Amino acid sequence: MATCKTCSDPLTVTVDPEDSGDESSSAQQTQEVPDDLLLPCGCHFHWQCLLDQSPQVALSLTCPSCNTYLPQNTPGGASSTNPFRPVSQQNPILTTYTNEGGRQEDLDILPILTEEAFLSANPSARPAKALHTLASEGDVQGMLELLADVDADEEIDMSLVQLLSWTDPLNGGKSALHVALEARQEEVFWLLLWLASGVHGSTFPEAVTATADSLGLPRRTVPATEDIRFVKDEGGRTGADYCVELGAPWSNYVEMGLFN
Repeated sequence: MATCKTCSDPLTVTVDPEDSGDESSSAQQTQEVPDDLLLPCGCHFHWQCLLDQSPQVALSLTCPSCNTYLPQNTPGGASSTNPFRPVSQQNPILTTYTNEGGRQEDLDILPILTEEAFLSANPSARPAKALHTLASEGDVQGMLELLADVDADEEIDMSLVQLLSWTDPLNGGKSALHVALEARQEEVFWLLLWLASGVHGSTFPEAVTATADSLGLPRRTVPATEDIRFVKDEGGRTGADYCVELGAPWSNYVEMGLFN
């Protein structure tokens, strides 16, 4: 029977009933469920065991056990000047993962490994990455809760301005505004403009203003150097450029001078 190449334990993980949410009397005993990540080279790992080695794997693109090059292309890992290249520039690492949810074929783990490696090297970026994820999902409440912790949470090294204007090197240098526009999250779009732009208050829809007032979100003076409207991605595109590319109704915001 195959075992994990890192810890040599069986390819299972113990799940407690409380973790699974099953409170029935028949599920009071802990259970062993599959946790088998099969790499293209044939080596098996626990999911977390491989994730713990993400810095090494993301940089070398090789199996940490047998050193086989994992993507199916000519080796050309990250450079010393840009060790965590966007995964769009690399071929996928297709794996088979079996867990309690079943068997997943052709699961590309390169994006996951690359992100985890980047965050291991840049732990201060975790809140910013989380903010981008929430923005893409349209989770306004989650964003507000995260932003409310900026001053109180000692683990958050960024200021509110830095957090809102942070650009993701793993995602084309996009800001939270770029991400929200890509996902067509209108509520997030207005929230970001309210918090981090110089857009005049009278320009905002009444519903946005009323919501901001009810949540106690005051406007502040935002200098042009901190205005999220003018943050550019790696391609030199601002939020206005994204709106034009998306077409109506987003392009209407450009025509009404929202990005001036």
